[in-house]
Amino acid sequence: SLQPPPTAARATPWSESTFPYTESIEADLARLLYTSKENFWLYRHCSSVQQSDRQAQKAGQLFSGLLAMNVVFLGSAFISSMIFNHVAITLADVWILLSILKVLCLCWIIYYLLGTSRQPHAVLHRDSHAGPIWIRGSVLLFGSFSILLNVFQIGYSAILIQCKSRVEIVFPSIEILFICTQAFFLWHHSKDCIQVQHNFTRCGLMLTIATNLLLWLLAVTNDTIHMEIESQLREVEQRFAGNETASCTCPNTTMCKIFQKGYILLYPFNTEYCLVCCSVLYVMWKNVGRRISHHHVPHIKPKFKLQGVVFGPLLGAAAVIIGICIFMMYQIQATGSAPNRQVFVMYYSYYIVLLPLMSVGAVIGTIIHALEKRELDTLKNPTRSLDVILLMGAALGQIGMCYFSIVALVATDPRDLLNSLILSYSVLLIFQNITQNVFIIDGLHRQPFVAANHEAHSQRRVSMLELGQEIRKASLSYIHSYSHLSWKRKALREISFFLVLCNIILWIMPTFGAHPAFENGLEKSFYGYSTWFVIVNFGLPLGVFYRMHSVGGLLEVYITA
Repeated sequence: SLQPPPTAARATPWSESTFPYTESIEADLARLLYTSKENFWLYRHCSSVQQSDRQAQKAGQLFSGLLAMNVVFLGSAFISSMIFNHVAITLADVWILLSILKVLCLCWIIYYLLGTSRQPHAVLHRDSHAGPIWIRGSVLLFGSFSILLNVFQIGYSAILIQCKSRVEIVFPSIEILFICTQAFFLWHHSKDCIQVQHNFTRCGLMLTIATNLLLWLLAVTNDTIHMEIESQLREVEQRFAGNETASCTCPNTTMCKIFQKGYILLYPFNTEYCLVCCSVLYVMWKNVGRRISHHHVPHIKPKFKLQGVVFGPLLGAAAVIIGICIFMMYQIQATGSAPNRQVFVMYYSYYIVLLPLMSVGAVIGTIIHALEKRELDTLKNPTRSLDVILLMGAALGQIGMCYFSIVALVATDPRDLLNSLILSYSVLLIFQNITQNVFIIDGLHRQPFVAANHEAHSQRRVSMLELGQEIRKASLSYIHSYSHLSWKRKALREISFFLVLCNIILWIMPTFGAHPAFENGLEKSFYGYSTWFVIVNFGLPLGVFYRMHSVGGLLEVYITA
């Protein structure tokens, strides 16, 4: 192929007479091209550089991971010592340790914002999959509620300043500053693939992750205290509160009651905020030093459009409206001194009707995924890998609580009406979590649909109608898009939207105070007060986080369909 045609060689000025060494040059070039790339010095040099870069990346990840592990173990030891020996290690000591960690994280975040990210060639790539709008919106939403929570805590401590330490006012103030700075940082830089100061950035991110994990662990233990205040106030004061705080009672004033109730109501949002921030920071940590090639960047970014769905929004809206009504009735009756048995029957009956519908929808969606001819997305994606891990890990919270309930109910009296409802609820919830996880994970690994050309032509033809038909354009476009969708795409979008709304209502009910797993008293009497409370307070926040994270995954499935 390197030999030119004889006629062309004679006709062009670049002939053998002009360059007598043409044949020898061509022979050397052919030998060079056919030489094995393993013996080519440039290939060996590039391979060695790439290998050393990969080794340096693994060493940096290992060192930063060890740093985070030691910080988490140190903080966990402090929090555990506070729980089991609150005389030697007090809550103020834990707050001081966390305040030091938050100040260090604030210094690193400010340095990243003002120094690292502004260096030349610092951010050459941005991960389009990282930090979607729904998760950044969750950071802002939960961060706002967490700030309001700390404001209530400051006001409550200020009213009881005669028996409260000043640390209880300083700690929430530092927390507010930390939440604001971290939310700003994650909103603007969650997609960064930083290319400078790799090790320092990894250590800063891991330190921030460890701090958020410790804040979540402390929030879970404090949430335990507040739930015990709601159920058994005297027992909690004897078990958890010291002599100093036992005498602190809220005076009979409206402002103090507002601070106390708001503080208890907003506490679950703080746990969710810490978990969401940890997930975003972990993706940033994986993207440090990452170079995204052009074929990793999607050429078509599907956008959220409420077109082609009818039955999913209708059924989902009905589930949300009925769920809100049941939740309000539950809150009114279950928070009284003697909760009515009928309210628990109504609550669990709602779940028993809704969970099978969600499971059937997820199973049908999984079957459609198996029937369709969309290719699998096999590209490396840290965000998607984290989504799968979080879905599987967060589902273990609800699944674990359900198995503990099943054992307790079967061992006592499963033929009782309320016990049989709770037993059916537990079994259906396990099955629903498994089927929904399979549907979401399978959908996240599918390539998005590509719109056909006839749809673009039809939209262009509709856009050229006369001005007098503008009123009918929206409805005609909606009907046209719905009719041109294939039945597989229609079913996937209907199922995804229905599951989104169902997961929203299942997130709202436990987040805003519906905790029948503890308030019905059945499992509590079987396992004991302290044991069941530990199970609930580690399983319930994970269950709430699972519902919220499922909404994001289902929206991704809806958009790609």
